[in-house]
Amino acid sequence: MDVSDDETMLVVTDKRRRSIGRAIHEAAESVGAEAVYAEVAADEKHGTEPPAAVASAMSSSDVVLAPTTRSLTHTEARKDACEAGSRVGTMPGITEEVMHGAMLADYEKIASDADELLDALEDVEEIRIESDAGTDLTLEVGERDWHPDDGICHEAGCVTNLPAGEVYIAPTGGEGTLVVDGSFAGLGKLDEPIRIEFEDGRATSVSHDDLREKMDEAGECGRNLAELGIGINPSATLIGNVLQDEKVRGTVHVAVGDSSGFGGDVECDLHLDGVVKEPHLYADGKDLELP
Repeated sequence: MDVSDDETMLVVTDKRRRSIGRAIHEAAESVGAEAVYAEVAADEKHGTEPPAAVASAMSSSDVVLAPTTRSLTHTEARKDACEAGSRVGTMPGITEEVMHGAMLADYEKIASDADELLDALEDVEEIRIESDAGTDLTLEVGERDWHPDDGICHEAGCVTNLPAGEVYIAPTGGEGTLVVDGSFAGLGKLDEPIRIEFEDGRATSVSHDDLREKMDEAGECGRNLAELGIGINPSATLIGNVLQDEKVRGTVHVAVGDSSGFGGDVECDLHLDGVVKEPHLYADGKDLELP
């Protein structure tokens, strides 16, 4: 995050992540930054907006780190903070296991691998995902941009999800079958795969009752095919925490819900990622070799 001694850094956390939040707050103080600490409710619903006072503090801080139970990544508060020039690192669902796992990756190497993958994806219009578990999903990319999440956030207005290690996009549409056999946000590591059918960029069939209810509780937007991400973090392993799981090198993840924070046009109080193990990727019909 490149925090310096003339900056204000805000730590947004909750009681479940208090030990990590306090440690990050102390680290900010140790480099001489003006460190501010705020706790919000430990809400399980990802995408819930923080209190107005916290949102205001985010926009007036140079750097924001958010080790929280719920994700602030796709909130208006986070978007407003970046528009105001804050550098924001979100850490939804962070645990000490993750702090000692994927967080310790070589982020310069991840940045290099992300650049290599972005070069391979340039001008690609269609991505097809297949897996031995049954995934056969074709995603339309259109004119939208791919985004690297390499953990290096030094420029004003940047945002990163920590631990980092993915390249991602908001597809314009998608058709086919997604079989999630790794983990799913809110459900952890899966004992049984979850099957989702997509038509015209919307989930029309969901095999898991609780997941289907969460999507429908969010309204029509909850079934939006929101994201395709490709994991590139070599230090990440599948542990049942999607914050780390979606970064595992050699996996992909597909999300439903909000896509407005990274190039899509659907706003939703929901964003849930499902991780697919050992996928085969094709870019405009050609094998996509991962770095």
